[in-house]
Amino acid sequence: MCGICGFVSRGRLLGESELRAIVTRMTRTLHHRGPDGSGVWTDMRTGLALGHARLSILDLSDAGAQPMVSECGRYVITYNGEVYNFPELRQDLESHGHKFRGHSDTEVMLAALAEWGIESALQRMNGMFAFGLWDKETRCLTLARDRAGKKPLYYGWCGDVFLFGSELKALRVHQNFDHEIDRDALGLLIKYARIPAPYCIYKKIRKLPAGSYLTFTTHGSSIISAPIAYWSAQQVAERGEREPFSGTSEEATEALDSLLKGAVSRRMVSDVDLGALLSGGVDSSTIVSLMQSTSTTRVKTFSIGFHEPKYNEADHAKAIARHLGTDHTELYVTPKDSLDVIPELPTIYDEPFADPSQIPTYLVSRLARGSVTVALSGDGGDELFAGYNQYRRWQTHWEQMKRFPVWLRQDAATAMSALGRLSWHLLGSRPSAGPGQGVSLMRIGTKLEKFSKRLAAESPQDFLNRHHSQCQNAKEFVVGAVPVPTVLTDPCRWANVSDPVQAMLYLDFADYLAENVLVKVDRASMAVGLEVRCPLLDKNVIEFAWSLPASMRFDPDGGKRILRSVLSRYVPRELTDRPKMGFGVPVDAWIRGPLREWVETLLDERRLREQGFLRPEPVRRVWQQHVTGFQNHQYLLWNLLMFQAWNDATALGRHPTSEHVDDVVSSGP
Repeated sequence: MCGICGFVSRGRLLGESELRAIVTRMTRTLHHRGPDGSGVWTDMRTGLALGHARLSILDLSDAGAQPMVSECGRYVITYNGEVYNFPELRQDLESHGHKFRGHSDTEVMLAALAEWGIESALQRMNGMFAFGLWDKETRCLTLARDRAGKKPLYYGWCGDVFLFGSELKALRVHQNFDHEIDRDALGLLIKYARIPAPYCIYKKIRKLPAGSYLTFTTHGSSIISAPIAYWSAQQVAERGEREPFSGTSEEATEALDSLLKGAVSRRMVSDVDLGALLSGGVDSSTIVSLMQSTSTTRVKTFSIGFHEPKYNEADHAKAIARHLGTDHTELYVTPKDSLDVIPELPTIYDEPFADPSQIPTYLVSRLARGSVTVALSGDGGDELFAGYNQYRRWQTHWEQMKRFPVWLRQDAATAMSALGRLSWHLLGSRPSAGPGQGVSLMRIGTKLEKFSKRLAAESPQDFLNRHHSQCQNAKEFVVGAVPVPTVLTDPCRWANVSDPVQAMLYLDFADYLAENVLVKVDRASMAVGLEVRCPLLDKNVIEFAWSLPASMRFDPDGGKRILRSVLSRYVPRELTDRPKMGFGVPVDAWIRGPLREWVETLLDERRLREQGFLRPEPVRRVWQQHVTGFQNHQYLLWNLLMFQAWNDATALGRHPTSEHVDDVVSSGP
């Protein structure tokens, strides 16, 4: 787990020292991702520079340092992540005559790419990764990203310079970086609280989609190839329905138990201290159970608690830890602890991101990093095994709604929405509005407006899209934004499956998991130099999960049927059978209370008008509706606030002064 960056300059020929100075400056911005060392590699003939910030996990010696040159001397790699099946790959490569000087997965990865080629090697790798690979012979740069999208990778042309990196901060310090904001991407942020790949907040930059790679040749045309998918979640979901698991529930439980044991064991290989993030829910409890069952020592587990019962899972985590006998650490955080993180969010997340659980995720990562460098987590369980409570409820609603023609539902939705807005204009927006009949009518209007949002859905996928949307039309809030297709809105990217719950589950895997959950965990953990590994996102586990019939994922008692069966082998059901809790924070109360002055400053009407990105009138309307209690807009407001806070932070550092670089760590071509 590290930070990577690089660039290719196609314009003015840069000298060796200038190439090294620029890429070193870029690499330094990623020190939090790799605090244990750094290196650069340059090729003046092609204007290429690669940078690497190292978090040492495997082979702590210099034999694991990067950028690394292949045994044959042809390839150079800068790589972020872990390939968990590297011992098997190494054994296979040794049978082909490859020799290794160290025991890092990086060296094995390089040999695999040299032996089998890009696509074939990627298909053999099981892990989380993002890398830049330079082929000295063909003068070709390849960028690649893992199947689930655990590791980030940004890239793009700024003038005559091609840039790439783990985080935008590395790209921003390059003197050619173009800071123009993509208003369409901003619209996605306001609507969904995230900016999904391939989009980026900056117009000239893109994110490489999960499970894909692209190539760029430095001679001839300067146009890079379109991303090529070497693995498709859509195809996996469709194949799972065509070729479902045919065994019994008991056989499925046994198969999943075996797969998870293998996935956990592979992720416990480390040359540094290792632990686990334990919330007390099914997913993390399963992972910790399997860790402890194979460990000869007490596994270190970490959880945070809140004094507000609605948000607190610490007691459940402690009970699980006590039963399993782990070495458990918990920290109860105060509202002040959480609020103190907010000014750091623009720097931590680098690109505006607005899931409020980003705060406790950072706090638990910081807690764990005080004792370990690697932590396993249960991320992916909800999206693979139908863990979200609403799936069954949505299926019922959809079955009821589809009895009526779409046109009729859409007309009814338009009328309901209009009534909801009218109730605000007639009652809620009056300064004298207070308790009594007016408030009751306002609440009815609010409920009508909320119900209308899903009533007009044309499909289960559209139903899910409307659930994830904090506003119907981002153009209402963002000046100059137009809708752009995403996996939530583009039917060509939907899995062709017959079960409506499976259809929605696929979208949550392809969008919510990849673009929200994994982004949140990567930035929060890497901000403190903690590597988080996710056994549930093992390639074999993902493909097995999608082969399970819907009845094995969820039943009348709820989701994760087979996963719960695995967990019951290690932990009594009475410790885990409870309603699912979110990993949340009381944003609603915060922005009405201790954060109100901050909100008023960021959403000041004059300020919004001068900046020119957000429309003042609708922004102020939703703020007033929230303050008066007419409607709870906490998530939409958090989206708006996270952009404003990010915009302030990046504006301050938009034109950094050039620093003199004396201590460049490098290795020659």
